[in-house]
Amino acid sequence: MSSRNARRAVVTGIGVVAPGGVGAEAFWKNTAEGVTAVDRITREGCTHLPLQVAGEVRGFDPAQVVEETYLVQTDRFTHFAMAAAAWALEDARLGRADPESPYSVGVVTAAGSGGGEFGQRELQKLWGHGSRHVGPYQSIAWFYAASTGQVSIRGGFKGPCSVVAGDEAGGLDALAHAARAVARGTDTLVVGAAEAPLAPYSMVCQLGYPELSTESDPRRAYLPFTPDARGFVPAEGGAMLVVEEEETARRRGAAPRAVVAGHAATFTGTGRWDRTRHGLAHAIRGALAEAGCAPDEIDVVFADALGLPEADRAEAAAIADALGAHAGRVPVTAPKAGIGRAYCAAPVLDAVAAVLAMEHGLVPPTPHLTDPGCGLNLVADRPQSADLRTALVLSRGLMGTNAALVLRHVSPS
Repeated sequence: MSSRNARRAVVTGIGVVAPGGVGAEAFWKNTAEGVTAVDRITREGCTHLPLQVAGEVRGFDPAQVVEETYLVQTDRFTHFAMAAAAWALEDARLGRADPESPYSVGVVTAAGSGGGEFGQRELQKLWGHGSRHVGPYQSIAWFYAASTGQVSIRGGFKGPCSVVAGDEAGGLDALAHAARAVARGTDTLVVGAAEAPLAPYSMVCQLGYPELSTESDPRRAYLPFTPDARGFVPAEGGAMLVVEEEETARRRGAAPRAVVAGHAATFTGTGRWDRTRHGLAHAIRGALAEAGCAPDEIDVVFADALGLPEADRAEAAAIADALGAHAGRVPVTAPKAGIGRAYCAAPVLDAVAAVLAMEHGLVPPTPHLTDPGCGLNLVADRPQSADLRTALVLSRGLMGTNAALVLRHVSPS
């Protein structure tokens, strides 16, 4: 995965289904402009719950992208993944697997909650009507591995397929896993994460998270790095990317969009956000070392931005510890404040935003950030033009994981 590796992993395709836009173009436009999609929850069966604000995906019809055969077998989180994978493959100018080499393409996803909406529907049938009314797909649709399975089956991809169960930071771990598979000899990976946690059963399960914001005003519900920070709001959606071996991509005429250059992960346990300072800093240093990147080469940081004062202070301190004096100069942003935190998909959406930011030379803003603190050079209110060659993406999970990913811009050849 390192720049010293002979087989370099590059991003060639992007697909997005997010509260901030369906499709990569719409997602980037709204992200760059700081448009917020965080709003009052409207999903059926959810409006009476204490959690009142979230990032919902609107204007998405899975039937327009996914065949009925797959729709009836799968949950909403897999619909997101399959649609995003199809668009990523189209963007990379790839289709189904070549019958002559189906083992050259693999699939990697990360997932947290799995198919809660599908599972709830089938359990209601069980309770209300009996076991004969439960469909056979209950056994697979709720499973966190369902998206990997369905994307690989649909595309005929028989290469290395896996699921990363690594808490929220697993989204970055999945990208690293794909890059290392490329380094070991696989030509192409479809990789990413999607979540659908806004069904009644799933939302009730989340109510136990002390980090969750129960603020009812969408403009005040998720305010990372501010004195008014009161937690995060959840979101649904996700993104998939095509990651390929660079020379393989160039031979078929694909244009590499970014290099997956370095990654590292740590674990610091639950309940003490102050501990993540050292764990996240260690992950940042590890990612920089693997990328062969000096701290002052980082041009933008996409922050984890949990939205709790203690957690935000720890993240700011980790960035300062790892980047030194450069930490006060490098632009830091958290566009997820405008769409919500989509668990495992959140850092993948940040990685997509980082690739697009480098392509457009624009740091997207952090919505609602009117009184930033923590000593970081936070980009607020409006986008910031910059020559972006290297991006650092950070993620922490509620269960204690920390991850850092370095992405580098690829100059046209």
